[in-house]
Amino acid sequence: MRIIGGQFRGLHLAPVGDGDPKAHLRPTSDRVRESIFNLLINGGHGDPITGARVLDLFAGTGALGLEALSRGAAQATFVDDGTAARALLRRNIELTRTGGVTDVWRRDATKMGANKGDRFGLVFLDPPYGKSLGEAALASLLSGGWLAPDALVVWEEGASPLPPAGFDTVDQRRYGDTHVTLLRLRP
Repeated sequence: MRIIGGQFRGLHLAPVGDGDPKAHLRPTSDRVRESIFNLLINGGHGDPITGARVLDLFAGTGALGLEALSRGAAQATFVDDGTAARALLRRNIELTRTGGVTDVWRRDATKMGANKGDRFGLVFLDPPYGKSLGEAALASLLSGGWLAPDALVVWEEGASPLPPAGFDTVDQRRYGDTHVTLLRLRP
């Protein structure tokens, strides 16, 4: 697993092997991550990355948020309640030397609570597949005031999800057993 583009391009991240099913670690493959960022950059969505505040839910290794930082995001907050995931994430933050622009939170992404800070314009959502955790996390973000107006959500799931209330589907793609859905917060 490596960073695909930007200032950290080619940097290898901490190895996970085949993932850790018990810890729900299922890293996004380099190929899928590259496709996601090509879609964000070349998909007619403006530039949702440069200067963005990024929220990476069910962050795992943090590869999505770190890729965004490599490509010009201003700040990334990583949320994961798994011990193994947070250890890998902290190692990857060390490797990229992004400690000054990252936060790591041990929190249940489906119960974010009220936001007391700035809102996020770009959200990566990669929950364990087939457990309806993505829907719960989006509902929590909405009710807690976490999303900036016109926020873009990149949701990875095992099947194409329907957009929850308050969101419009911008694009959907399938990469093997991974379905990527781009959602835009409805004004």
